[in-house]
Order: sequence, then structure tokens, then C-alpha cells
Amino acid sequence: MKKKLLYSIFALGIATTTLTSCEDMFGGFLDKQPSGELTGDEVFSDWGMMTQFHNDTYNFLRHGASRINRSWLDAATDLAETSYANGGVRTTFNIGNYYGGGGAAELSDTWEHFYRGIRKCNMILTRIENVPKGAELSEDEYLVKKQNYISEARFLRAWFNWELFLRYGPIPIVTEVLDPNGDLLSNYTVRPTLKEHVIDFILKELKECENGLLANNDTYKEYGRINQPMARALYSRIMLYMASPRYSTESGITWQQAAEANKGFIDTYGSLYTLMQGVDAKTALTNAWLQTPTNGNKEMIFYRNDGTISWGSISNDTPVGEGGNGGLCPSQNLIDMYDMADGNAPFQNYDETGAPAYNGTQPAINPGSAYSDANMWANRDQRLNASILYHGINWGNGTINVVKGQRDNPVGNANATPTGYYVRKLIPESILSNNHGGSSYRLWCFIRYSEILLNYAEAVNEVQGPCTEVYDALDQIRHRAGITGNVADRTDLNSKEKMRNFIRKERTVELAFEEHRAWDVRRWNVAEKALGRDIIGIDVADNGTITRKVAQSRIFNEKMYLYPIPEGEYWKTGIENNPGW
Repeated sequence: MKKKLLYSIFALGIATTTLTSCEDMFGGFLDKQPSGELTGDEVFSDWGMMTQFHNDTYNFLRHGASRINRSWLDAATDLAETSYANGGVRTTFNIGNYYGGGGAAELSDTWEHFYRGIRKCNMILTRIENVPKGAELSEDEYLVKKQNYISEARFLRAWFNWELFLRYGPIPIVTEVLDPNGDLLSNYTVRPTLKEHVIDFILKELKECENGLLANNDTYKEYGRINQPMARALYSRIMLYMASPRYSTESGITWQQAAEANKGFIDTYGSLYTLMQGVDAKTALTNAWLQTPTNGNKEMIFYRNDGTISWGSISNDTPVGEGGNGGLCPSQNLIDMYDMADGNAPFQNYDETGAPAYNGTQPAINPGSAYSDANMWANRDQRLNASILYHGINWGNGTINVVKGQRDNPVGNANATPTGYYVRKLIPESILSNNHGGSSYRLWCFIRYSEILLNYAEAVNEVQGPCTEVYDALDQIRHRAGITGNVADRTDLNSKEKMRNFIRKERTVELAFEEHRAWDVRRWNVAEKALGRDIIGIDVADNGTITRKVAQSRIFNEKMYLYPIPEGEYWKTGIENNPGW
């Protein structure tokens, strides 16, 4: 008999479930788990052990930093390049070689990882009713916790399914605990439709689990544990996606429904969240990205906390002149998306990807903006300064210098930036103190409040074009970034199409390096243009002259909208692979 679908990913079987140690990534509510192996019957015969087993499911929430053989997912977009010449996405995804050694694990490991997480959720959901009440719990406490764990498991299962959908499209919906020794093929050979996978399952799960989750109120102390706003926020994001050009025909979801979903979050939970502010725009932005909710960050809705980290955790993504390995190197394409500090656009035309329209490596300059390539980083949106390390900026133990042969572009260093830039966003700079002896928390954000505002602005614009609601949502984000002008005063944003391109640009710069761009350009149906364009970088001469260049020519064609289903799973089952693979 044929081996069954997903056999390898269900290797975590009922008979031998391993309880692994949990990371301190959610403010400490995940207790350390016992070592050794326990049977499923042992785990689900004890409330405490079952709780630890359930909490371990949070470990299947992956973050994006250096995940793909030291590359970030955003290095496979037009926002960045990786400095690693022979690894990661540079020699795989970026040139159409999805099966290349440096990036192949993103295909197979992602599939396995999330289906293992789904399996753990299913084990909780099918067995929790038979777990005896813990002696330390009252009957009421037991019922509340049980409902909470059931709801958390449903949320996490929905999240894992959504992550799989983004990469592979509709895939088998598994809601039972499958026996690795049985025949899985018979029930899972036909792929569901988009509507069945996303609308009828994922969104339904999120709606139904919300009330059973913890409320984010005065009694909410387990920071990072799944709560009601997280479910609503994910629901509102998915509604936006389903209204987008790539999915709307199959989903049946309209822009009006997407607008209502995001307005619903703002109306119901908006009082709990706010954009971070600070003594200056750069500080406010840095705190929004790195500060924990326990320290007053009310912008974070859904996040992962790696705990306290040190130099070893950031060295792969710091400038070579600082002693790091280069890592994620922003593109000139991204730098060109930042507006001027007064709110005006530095360039004349922006395309449907949100990027300036290029003639070779150069966009047409807006003569009223005071922009020039000779002084390209001056008087710009402060998100540029907070996110990007560019030539001449002070950072760490020195000044960034990308002149050939100088501090951050030494001759013979294979990890020197190929674009002329290094990443600053999401790198805790306090670690650089005392010869890299410092430490810091480092969050990975899945959803923050600025995204909800962007979701709402995008959906409302598609319904009725530029209007007060759109202006207000965008201005909140832009004013926090130190921009003085108002969107309503921009005479170049006088149509739905122009505002659409503008919102896409705003979304890109606000959410850069948070794993949005790869999926946004796909849902907009513009991935061929965004991900197939040349990656532009710069060279800086001794006298400071800046010259634009092509850092890498990219390949992206239609089949790359989806990952191929891992070959091992395809061969074992005969399940239909994605188009073109």
C-alpha cells in the first residue's frame, strides 16, 4: 500500500510524544518542561503535563530573522539583498532556483513545521475533555482554563494553516490526529478550494475561538499568550487578503467587508492599542519594534519574544565594520520609497507595486521636493533613518563607511554589503555596548496596530477612493514617523488608483522587514513586477559621490506565486502540485 500523505510530518506520534524545552519568548508564562519522552497517554492523564504540552505549541510560531539559511524572507523581495553570496535566497529564490540548496529547506521545513504544529493542536482538541482536573484548580477555574486552551489551540491551528496557505495555496485541512502507522491517503488526496480552506475553515475557526480566549484587560498578565484581540486582528488581515485581486473572485469577499472587518477591530479593541510615541520619531519607531508590552508597548498585538539576546543573535545581520557578517542589506528600491520629511514625494510617478517608476536605475525626480541623489538621505521620512544604516551615519562603535576598501566595505570580505546599505530595524543597538557585551530583548512582530490602520485605509480606498477615513489612518502613521505634511494636502493623490499606489508604498516602508512584502505583492497580483525587477544598490566614492548600480538581476515568473509542494510529499501521495511545478 502507498505511504500516506504527510507521513513524515506526523512522526510526532501518539505513542512517543517528546516534550521539548520552551523558549522564554512570551514574557515567562511558558514554564520549562521536563526532559525525556512521555507517551501520549501519560501526557493526557495529567492536567499539568497536558498544559505544558499545549504551551509547547507556541514554539511552532516562527520568526523571520535569518531563517532561510541566514537570509530573511524580505531578502527574497525588492526590499533587500543578502550579503551571503553562496547561501540563502540570493542563489535560490532570487534567481528562480527554488530547489537550490541554500533555500530548499524553506520549502520542506516549512511544510513539516506547520503540520507538526497542527498535529499538536489536534491532539489537544481531541483529548483535553478526558484530562482530569488539576487538584489545584476549582471547578470554575478548570472550566475556564479548558475553554481557553481549546480556543488557543483553534487559533494556533488557524495560524499554521494560514502560513501554509500563503506559501502553498489551499492544502489538506487536517482536524484529526492521524495515525502514522495507518493509511492517510484515502482521505487527503484532493485539495480543498480556496473558499473551503480559508473562508469555511480558517476564518470560521477565528470567529468561533475569539470569545473563549483571554480578554486583554486588567487581569491579563500572561503577555504574549493568545488573546481575543489577536484573533480579531488575524481575522481582519485575512479578510483584507481575501478581498485583494488575487483572491476575491474565489473568496467572494468584498472590499467593503474587509473595511468593516478592520473597522470592527478598531471599534472593539482600538482603545487597548496605540502607536508608540517618543521624544523623537526615531525613538518612537525603535520602541514600537523592540520594546515589550511589559515596558509599555501598546502597539504590539501579536508577537514573539526571543527573550534576552546578546551579540551572537544579531552578528549575522550587522555591518562587517562592526565585526558582523553583513546579513540583510536593504536595497535602493526601498530607500526610494521613503517620502521627504515634509510629506512630499521625492519622485514623480509610483507604480502599482508602491515603488517609484524607474528608467534604468533612476526614478524621475519631483522638482518640487528638493531631493537629489547627491544628498539622498537628507530630510527624509524618519522611518528611513530608523530602519537603514547608510554611509556616514553613526552607529555602534563607529560611522558607517561603504567606500570600497573602507570600514564597512573592505576588499576581500565576501559579506560586505552588495547594495551599499545595512539593516538597522529590529537590531537592538544596546547589545553593541561594552565591546558587544550588552544584551536586550528582541521582539518579532506578527501583527501590530499600524498594520490594522493600513488595512483599513487600503480597504476604504478601494470602496470609495480618497476620503477622510483614509487620510486619518495614514496620517496617524506618517506623523508618528516625523512627517509634517498631511496626506489630504497632496494634490497628486486625487484618484483611487494614485491613492492605491501610495498606500502600497506606505505599507511597504512601515512594515519593511516584518515579512509582509512577499505576500502583499502576491495578493495584489504584481509579484512579477516587484520581485522580478533589478535590485538597485549604490557605490560611494572617496569624495562622497553616489552612483546607482544593479546589485542583482532577479527572476520571478507566474509559477512562483506559490511554493512547490515538497517533492517527498508529492511523490508519496500523488496530490496535485501547484501550477508550473
